[in-house]
Amino acid sequence: MFLGVTDLEVNFLRNWKFSYVVSHHEFRQIGIRTTHGVFAPSHNIMDRGFTDFARWYTMHQAQAFFVTRAKSNLLFRRVYSQPIDKSTGLRCDQIIMLAAPKAAKDYPQHLRRIKFYDVEHDRHLVFLTNNFNLPALAIAQLYRCRWQVELFFKWIKQHLRIKRFYGTTENAVKTQIWIAISVYVLVAIVKKRLNTEASLYKILQILSLALFEKTPLNQLVKNYDTQLDMHDNDNQMNLFD
Repeated sequence: MFLGVTDLEVNFLRNWKFSYVVSHHEFRQIGIRTTHGVFAPSHNIMDRGFTDFARWYTMHQAQAFFVTRAKSNLLFRRVYSQPIDKSTGLRCDQIIMLAAPKAAKDYPQHLRRIKFYDVEHDRHLVFLTNNFNLPALAIAQLYRCRWQVELFFKWIKQHLRIKRFYGTTENAVKTQIWIAISVYVLVAIVKKRLNTEASLYKILQILSLALFEKTPLNQLVKNYDTQLDMHDNDNQMNLFD
């Protein structure tokens, strides 16, 4: 899936167009095909579960960039090492060629391999990219931005009740997400104005069941609150039976 990210905290990356590619499992969950088109220029940020050298080469030929985590068993041949500043967390910035026969056939061009030490989590991260222009540290920071999108998708699944996307184009996905967010915000405003104890989820349920009724919304929610109070009173009485 391709999702434009406009609130990146890395200033020198703000003028680029970004894309986000989720794992195969997430693709199956939301019904998006991995054969979706590639936009250029763009950065496609992928997790390790999306290791597909042939698709990477398709992106490369389309003049799109990608950044991904390298698997620990990656076979490669170092062509050249570029100077780095280890005080920034960088451990190497290499130009490589893939060594495994199948991988080399699927991606016959040079790749850039960057190793970075994450002090916060005490771990080494190895990135692969076809972008040879951005600073090595920028590539590492770019991958970190991916987690903000991960959190956004987690929030979507928890709050917006989007079970699947009805379209796979960038515009279709953005439209559906914005509609869902707009509904969520409107319901939050209603909840605040009515001063109801009903949760946002419950209000959405009430609306879905009474969509074609002419009963005012405040009355629908009030009826729910009344039923809730009666239920609580019944429970209280049961305690003394």
